Amino acid sequence: MKQKLLKSLQTLTAWMGLASSLLVMAGWLLASPGFAQKKMIQVKGSDTMVNLVQILAEEYMAKKPGAAIAVLGGGSGTGITAIINGTCDLANHSREWKQKELDLAYEKGVRPRIFAIAVDALSIIVNDRNPIDSLTMAQVGSIFRGEIKNWKILGGPDQKISLYGRQSNSGTYSFLQEHVLNNKNYSPEVKEMNGNAQIIEAVTQDLSGIGYVGVGYLYDEKGDVRKGIKVLKIKKDDTAPEYSPLDKEAVYSAKYPISRPLYQCTSGKPSAAVADFIRFELSPEGQAIVEKEGFFKIGRELMEQNEKNLR
Repeated sequence: MKQKLLKSLQTLTAWMGLASSLLVMAGWLLASPGFAQKKMIQVKGSDTMVNLVQILAEEYMAKKPGAAIAVLGGGSGTGITAIINGTCDLANHSREWKQKELDLAYEKGVRPRIFAIAVDALSIIVNDRNPIDSLTMAQVGSIFRGEIKNWKILGGPDQKISLYGRQSNSGTYSFLQEHVLNNKNYSPEVKEMNGNAQIIEAVTQDLSGIGYVGVGYLYDEKGDVRKGIKVLKIKKDDTAPEYSPLDKEAVYSAKYPISRPLYQCTSGKPSAAVADFIRFELSPEGQAIVEKEGFFKIGRELMEQNEKNLR
């Protein structure tokens, strides 16, 4: 009996010694530079931007294996709120900050720094069997306010117009409301979808549907406009020429009337890690990814402003 007890104690002592050695080794490894865990950069916000920024993050992490970036959507308002509350490092937003958001940020001691990383041509889409090819800005506004209810009024089929849009926390929702609906309310008949992809899917299946999406969502994996939708040309007014968001020259020259920068923001001066990622997004390589994903690279003035905000 004593021999069995002694053997058990010897075995236990041996295991404790091994465990102690393993803990010391683990501590040494974690403390070493090769095993140091870097803080993950948290990015939240715009659904229009989420796919683009995910791809930018993947390319960046491939170049810098020690980097860790998590990108989530939820809408521009969600990203801005997260920056104000300190729950993310970088917010994506497809609209400018609202005054009430700025006021709240300053109350909490948050000083947002804003960076434009791409340009989006907000695109109006219909079903590809709809004969309508173009609309004026005023007509688009009247449609989404619910004032024009039938395609027949616009020279189309005698069908009630089906409206597809985003939820109110979306930057795209706010941008269209401000710049096209003249800050008036959307029609209560607008079907609120969770994202650009859902709007495209709905319009593809609805002969009388119309919706609005970011230009980067118009293309399939081959770089062609997705089947089932038609991208409308837009005119500033009845006498103005019409332009397509697919026309790069029209977007860069500001002739296409529904264009907007796509932004990111930080709380104060970005950390070294966040600044390095932003610089990658603004680099020729990053801007080439922006164009590959169907959006447009930023111009000189926006780039100069970005550089000031990075200092």
